[in-house]
Amino acid sequence: MRRLRLLTGQHRTASINLLLGGLLAFNAGAVNAGGFLVVSMYTSHMTGFVSLLADNLVLGNLTLALGAAGTLAAFIAGAAFTAVQVNWARQNGLRSEYALPLLVEALLLLVFGLLGATLNRQTPLAVPLTVLVLAFTMGLQNALVSKISSSQIRTTHMTGIVTDIGIELGKMLYWNRNAHAPESHVRANRMKLRLFGTLLGAFVSGGVVGAAGFKYIGFVWVVPLALLLLGLCLPPLVADLQRLRRRKTLRIRQGS
Repeated sequence: MRRLRLLTGQHRTASINLLLGGLLAFNAGAVNAGGFLVVSMYTSHMTGFVSLLADNLVLGNLTLALGAAGTLAAFIAGAAFTAVQVNWARQNGLRSEYALPLLVEALLLLVFGLLGATLNRQTPLAVPLTVLVLAFTMGLQNALVSKISSSQIRTTHMTGIVTDIGIELGKMLYWNRNAHAPESHVRANRMKLRLFGTLLGAFVSGGVVGAAGFKYIGFVWVVPLALLLLGLCLPPLVADLQRLRRRKTLRIRQGS
């Protein structure tokens, strides 16, 4: 419980951020793969939807353009929702400022599972609602990790991560010919390389596990993913509830 509390607690270290980032990247990879199997769309990153919006505006396909715009709006709304939750918790002195968005994300994953289960019944709104829920969820998670790590970690898309890995590998392979000026040598940041490699590996692993789970088990596979998030967010939430209960008890005693 103490280790879980540290993962989503207020006290942050590089190792804690690395572990939390890896777990959430795994979750994002699994949700991204599951979403593709369900609706044939990757909803963890918005580059494709921005291109889809621009292309279909030019082509005059307003239905697809509106769908892309709605998905972008859902992702932005998810990120904004995280910011509201975190700042509200900070102003009210809660220790669960980072746990609250994870609780909402866990509930949204269960909603995704329920929506996915209705697709076989050919419910007209099931597909667009599923896309919006997934986009909102990924925006929420990406904003949370950004706030936790001061924008150093991203978990829902790998373009920047892969780029940074390439940069650090280029530094590592660079030949420093001037041996008499070590202060000007190009050096790779091995801590960054480890961080980015961990995030990429976690995302790929989550994608494999998510694709296999949704393909062979079905939508009930969202349950272990939701339980993972609940396991991360419950310790600080329970601690806050206990603190609030003690305060209430103290006020009652003082009033009597």
